[in-house]
Amino acid sequence: MIYSTGEAWSQAKNKQVLLFGMSGLGKTYLSNMLRAAPPDEGGWFHYSVDYRIGTRYMGEFIADNFKLEAMKVPLLRELLMSDSVCIASNITFNNLAPLSTYLGKPGDSARGGLAFGEYMKRQEQHREAEIAATLDTRWFIERARALYGYQHFICDTSGSVCEVVDPWNPEDPVMRQLSETLLLVWIKGSEAHTEELVRRFDRAPKPMYYQPAFLHQMWEEYRGSHDVTEAGCDPDHFVRWTYARALAHRQPRYAQMAEWGVTVTADEVAQVRNPADFNALIAAAIERKRRAA
Repeated sequence: MIYSTGEAWSQAKNKQVLLFGMSGLGKTYLSNMLRAAPPDEGGWFHYSVDYRIGTRYMGEFIADNFKLEAMKVPLLRELLMSDSVCIASNITFNNLAPLSTYLGKPGDSARGGLAFGEYMKRQEQHREAEIAATLDTRWFIERARALYGYQHFICDTSGSVCEVVDPWNPEDPVMRQLSETLLLVWIKGSEAHTEELVRRFDRAPKPMYYQPAFLHQMWEEYRGSHDVTEAGCDPDHFVRWTYARALAHRQPRYAQMAEWGVTVTADEVAQVRNPADFNALIAAAIERKRRAA
């Protein structure tokens, strides 16, 4: 780890940290809180991997998909063909709906589903984009400091980062770069948090990225157990059914990633109110790991 003790973290002139874990446990909450802190509290640059994916690496895919739908409307088609209108997504740190909408869900087109082949193509686009956007972190650390003068840097990763790295491989290029430039922090949820995430997802199921092997397994198991064809699959029901299994699939991957850094709990994160609280939390997590070594 780039900070060997809690004291080293506390005294560091430049703090560089990466948060990872399931969506909904506090990554963006902490990032927004630090970004909004007064300059005299250090000045934190917030780098959102999801935002980078949706703007730099998948922005054209998203916009083209919007245009494809607009071309089905005669008036909009005429305006687009004459360059009279511009269609673009409006992704923000707190609204990633255009990216989720593009990823989509497999199944019945009448219920908003995609053909499975198209769905897997978009999943692969996301995998490549997520790796590239995550590796961009190092460049943004330098950019934030040289261009904007920020002292500290926080990287808010996608919930699927564990799906695009091999944390058991000490030579994994993404894990090596991240661990050499930032302190990796896992926000770990309890069983109660997992149950709440599942309930929240049931209310509003959204597309996610999954490893291809896991996704193919879920797709075959679901269609077999529910006796449905690809065209007859309810897209929302499939992603709801898959979500709880995805949480279980990701837990050991997150835990192994944490071997490269430290762990804090979602309950601890919920108590953080300002940068001083955050710094104390991270220092305590480093010391906890050091004593356990």
